[in-house]
Amino acid sequence: WRSTMCPYCGVGCGLLVQVRDGRVTKVRGDPAHPANLGDICAKAVHLPPILGTADRLLHPQIRVRRGAELQRVPWELALRFTADRMREIITAHGPDAVGFYASGQLLTEEYYLGSKLARGFVGTNNFDTNSRLCMASAAAGYARSLGSDGPPASYQDIDLADCFLLLGTNTADCHPVTFKRIRRRKLQAPDDVTVMVVDPRWTETADIADLHLSLRPGSDIALLNAMLHVLWREGLLDTRFVAEHTTGWEGLRAVIERYPPERGAALTGLSREVIVTAALRFGRAPAALSLWSMGINQSHVGTDKNAAIINLHLATGQIGRPGAGPFSLTGQPNAMGGRETGGLAHLLPGYRLVSDAAARAAVERHWAIPAGCLPATPGRSALEIFEGLASGEVHAVWIMCTNPAASMPDLDLVEKALRQAELVVVQDAYHPTETTRFADVLLPAAQWPEKDGVMTNSERRLTYLPKLVDPPGEALPDAVILTRFAHEMGWKEAFPCASTAKIFDEFASLTAGTVCDYSGVSHVRLQADGPVQWPVPAPDHPGTTRLYTDAVFPTPDGRARFLTVEHAEPLERPDASFPLMLTTGRVRDHWHTLTRTGKSPALVSRTPEPILEVNLGDARRAGIQDGDFVEVTSRRGKVVAQCRVSAAIREGTCFLPFHWGRQAGFYKSANNLTLSGRDPVSHQPELKACAVRLRRVAESIT
Repeated sequence: WRSTMCPYCGVGCGLLVQVRDGRVTKVRGDPAHPANLGDICAKAVHLPPILGTADRLLHPQIRVRRGAELQRVPWELALRFTADRMREIITAHGPDAVGFYASGQLLTEEYYLGSKLARGFVGTNNFDTNSRLCMASAAAGYARSLGSDGPPASYQDIDLADCFLLLGTNTADCHPVTFKRIRRRKLQAPDDVTVMVVDPRWTETADIADLHLSLRPGSDIALLNAMLHVLWREGLLDTRFVAEHTTGWEGLRAVIERYPPERGAALTGLSREVIVTAALRFGRAPAALSLWSMGINQSHVGTDKNAAIINLHLATGQIGRPGAGPFSLTGQPNAMGGRETGGLAHLLPGYRLVSDAAARAAVERHWAIPAGCLPATPGRSALEIFEGLASGEVHAVWIMCTNPAASMPDLDLVEKALRQAELVVVQDAYHPTETTRFADVLLPAAQWPEKDGVMTNSERRLTYLPKLVDPPGEALPDAVILTRFAHEMGWKEAFPCASTAKIFDEFASLTAGTVCDYSGVSHVRLQADGPVQWPVPAPDHPGTTRLYTDAVFPTPDGRARFLTVEHAEPLERPDASFPLMLTTGRVRDHWHTLTRTGKSPALVSRTPEPILEVNLGDARRAGIQDGDFVEVTSRRGKVVAQCRVSAAIREGTCFLPFHWGRQAGFYKSANNLTLSGRDPVSHQPELKACAVRLRRVAESIT
């Protein structure tokens, strides 16, 4: 049995993997890993069958012209062809005519090489990732309020918290091992520990809740401001912490004065009494921990929602101490590592900003490139890359380890973008997917556990993942592919054929002195000592369980910032033509766009199809019964799905999982319906709210 980390969600569970005859045969939880203490979810248990499926991409392929078939070619020809086409496009249109779209499933070393290649050598900041759809609002929220990205709390705090505020997270389905830990804490002291779940749906997560706040989709800020109003009126603020360690309280106080619980009730659809009760439970708790995920982030005001959560913690001093803090639950296993390596279009490695001249100079020295070489303007974010392809401003895109033709909102726009592009390079472990069918160049990539490297989970914990088996066919690790491409472009000296350990060392040394400093970490240390939480500024540093224990924040004055945020309705509101609000999300047995879980017979048998959840009253008005097939229509497209009618979802709201793409059936994709409107700060799209109508459809002609 070999220890490694799970390649699914951001919990970052440690796994023990059995390998026989060069194949993974069994997976179980690692009791020694601090993230999960031996717990494991069904998705990890069923990893072995999905590694050697018939649709593994085994060989490089090229399409010489649009409409032609993909042809198998040697690696040398595939990379030479890609390099020649990239040079042609850059020469004709400039470096910003190229975009790179990566994934929170890449290893840290691969992320770092991709960012270095795009920014330092191609010369573009158009390097973004699917984390833009996932955690961009949380990253921006932390940076605006606390001075830097980086969740301040850790999983240990779950064991110490007296009050849990879960917002926009169905933790039981999406982060099941973390949910089990919350449930254990609740069962240990049921009378002393409060669990509050804020979600329009009653889910398994709500089963353990003392309070379920089934609010209107999009009204989180109104709820949080109203809760803060109650705490202010009741004298439950930590006035000393506010005075000594924060700025901006007076401005925020003027705003929350206008959010008494009565107004909060009118905006959220909740009762005044439940808002007051929630506020008092939070304000009187010795240690309060807030956890949130996509229901907060995937909003056109997602960054403001994050600020509203953090405001609550700053006002009560519930940060930087055991059992307390604002703790965002990351969606992907290495979305955190991506943010650390500069994996968003406005970032450089070490949480540096591309707009910061001193930061650019430090990175230029580290990469040994001429001063002033790095572009100073943030690049295109995820949706902007695809909008640029559709408009002709971006001519080429290199997609790594992700499936945007299934996961992006407004799929018609995404498909148009990929058709319009002059060059589409897709680097993936599987083919066909919704995205690989648009590829001009297909590059076969190794996946877990066919390569080695490091990932960072939601609590800032770095884990080393060893290579356990060989990749099939001619598939190569992403780091090797990027390095070979760099050589074809003439940048061999800057991209030596280094081991992942040396790539990690190059990156880790660049983090020295930053908030996410892990210059004291190496592959050797992680292999010898096990996972560790950053910052780790020296080889003998033990790691850091929680941030801001001294209440000093990485802002110019060392103080955290209260931000004034106001309630805003979703971009699309229900009306006579589209009377319901659709929200999307995950289900327990699947992850992302089914490229892995959709190949597990056990998981598929449990959840074979997307199910639309509809409230009893809404179903009655639409003439729909439980089990009917329903056509869901938005202003952008349609979906047909079987429905589940119940009281578990708020009236006026319906829910559809997003995992199924058009490859499973054109009308199964929830992203036929979603819109591309986004947060102006984080550029994260509002995937959680769009207006729809329902119509029962016949199953046969009578």
